[in-house]
Amino acid sequence: MKQNLLLAGSFALICTNLFSENKTNQTLQHPNILWLTFEDTSASEIGCYGNKDVHTPVIDSLAAKGIQYMNVWSVAPQSSPARSSLITGCYATTFGMDVHPVPQITPQHIFFPQLLRDAGYYCTNNDKTHYNSTTDNRVCWDESSKKASYNSSARGKNQPFFAVFNTVTSHMGRIRTFHLEDRRDYSKEGLFVEKLSLPSYVPDLPEVRSDYAGHLEAVQDVDKWVGMFLQDLKEKELEDNTIIFVFSDHGGCLPRGKGYLYETGLRVPFIVYFPEKWKHLAPSNTIGTKDYSLINFTDFAPTLLNLIGEKIPEHYQGVPFLGENASEHKKTINFGFAANQLHHYMPVRAANDGRFKYIRSYIPYKQFALRNYYQWGMPSNMAWDSLNINHLTNLTVWQQPYLHHPNEMLFDLENDPYELNNLSENPSYQNKLTEFREALATHVKATGDLGFFIPSFREGINLYERVHEQNYPLTELQSLAALAGNPSAGDVKMIRKYLKSKDPNMRFWGAVAMAQLGLTHRYTACPGELLKLLNDEDAYVAAEAAYACAYLGMPDKGIKKLIGQKNKEKIKIDYALLECLSLDENMHPYLLKYKVQLQEDATNLPHEQNEDAGLMARGILVNIGEMNIRDLYKEQYNEGLKFNRGRRPMLPLP
Repeated sequence: MKQNLLLAGSFALICTNLFSENKTNQTLQHPNILWLTFEDTSASEIGCYGNKDVHTPVIDSLAAKGIQYMNVWSVAPQSSPARSSLITGCYATTFGMDVHPVPQITPQHIFFPQLLRDAGYYCTNNDKTHYNSTTDNRVCWDESSKKASYNSSARGKNQPFFAVFNTVTSHMGRIRTFHLEDRRDYSKEGLFVEKLSLPSYVPDLPEVRSDYAGHLEAVQDVDKWVGMFLQDLKEKELEDNTIIFVFSDHGGCLPRGKGYLYETGLRVPFIVYFPEKWKHLAPSNTIGTKDYSLINFTDFAPTLLNLIGEKIPEHYQGVPFLGENASEHKKTINFGFAANQLHHYMPVRAANDGRFKYIRSYIPYKQFALRNYYQWGMPSNMAWDSLNINHLTNLTVWQQPYLHHPNEMLFDLENDPYELNNLSENPSYQNKLTEFREALATHVKATGDLGFFIPSFREGINLYERVHEQNYPLTELQSLAALAGNPSAGDVKMIRKYLKSKDPNMRFWGAVAMAQLGLTHRYTACPGELLKLLNDEDAYVAAEAAYACAYLGMPDKGIKKLIGQKNKEKIKIDYALLECLSLDENMHPYLLKYKVQLQEDATNLPHEQNEDAGLMARGILVNIGEMNIRDLYKEQYNEGLKFNRGRRPMLPLP
């Protein structure tokens, strides 16, 4: 881990001059590199990773002949921040690219394919970019389109290529069908719904089984898709000169997968195949083995440069795991992050040392299962909701994501692979907890983590440059966010000063700290400084203050502030906090006073897209028992039929 970031003023100059030499004449000395990426698939959903229900002979065979990596994190459990980390060699939080899926103004020249082009490579991307930057996401490629290919006539004779192909055949959209009616018969694909082995963190429900089968069908299609490329390389006589990476962009589709910092959201399948000619670039004695090194997406860019013998930029935060001297760089802790679930801004960080897993939640009163209304179009998510909201089970392992949680969680992955037994309060593990806490704090500072700036503050500015050029007190903000998740009554005097800060970010985290104090009954009075924030000019600050008031003896005042907003964007911020409150039954009597207003919003506000406020109003009504969850997407019934009958094509092709 590099301890210091380059200042923005010299950043672009260094990046553009790193590879000024024209190296076209040296191209014969370099291997081709092919990335085959797919979506929304956890490592545990591939045959060679132990799944006995799915059939993935092509990928399994590639793993047997290559290197199968067992401890790879996507860094983030959503596509845009994960890809932002891939393309930059840095954690997306460093450049403020962590909020999914919101493009931010970032420094120029931070995408690594340009460095490969400068080294003589022909670089193609087919077709997904999805980097959280307003920078032209295609300018770093020779070709980036639905027709981009290593087979392009524009690639020079004997010119090595770096080619990325991304298929969406396994994307969650395949099973986001709102209901199960008229679904295909998965037994025709060798997937027998009633015989599937479900992981223990999800309930055994028909909707869960059907969604799982549908996703495994998609994984099998991905396997066939990979086979098409292997065949094409053979036909084009490229197989002996091409190193192949096969991996998913983040975790899978079952509830508590994609979007969550559990292993099911972060751990991805990753296989690298070396042809005989280039096996010397692999660590010794690793071909045909399982590698348990800790790797994440920030490591991929430096690894590619290391493979071809090029200098790795000093600002990169990842480390190479292939190529010369790669074994010298092995990390001892993996780090991950999440910024939001759709409208819910809720920073979370994670760390893993290979045995133990640490999750740090900076706003722990925001339940993990707050709805992302795209994901909740899956029948399994709605069934999961119904089970928990309607108390249809007493088994709390399925309720965990719906509850307020500790700001720190610790899991023993060897004995508890699905992270169901939190050890953070166990006296026997306090040393391990302290170790992770300190390691994460060091990582946050060393990487210049910008993830604690509220979304409204980031709008229209280059956050990275503003922070570094104006000498913003970033460490102070990071420390305040860390305090806010677990404050004591003795911190109130200091917190009240932050409530009066001119900086909306400081006011926001001060309000978070007061809310956490109220929720945990460590403080009961509602300070005047907090009440003033109900009228704050920043919608995020005002909404968080309203939530805090609700737990500091003024539930009516806090909830009233969150109801009836007319601004179409601010209402989503308010309703995000109302959803948090609606998962607490103690708040239902206060919310029911506004049932009519919520019903009007559920009917009159837009509710066709997953970002619409009308859907959020419906969700709150579901949580307080005034609407059936099956009515969330009642207008999408026919769309669901179409998806249930159809099947995503295995694209793109070589």
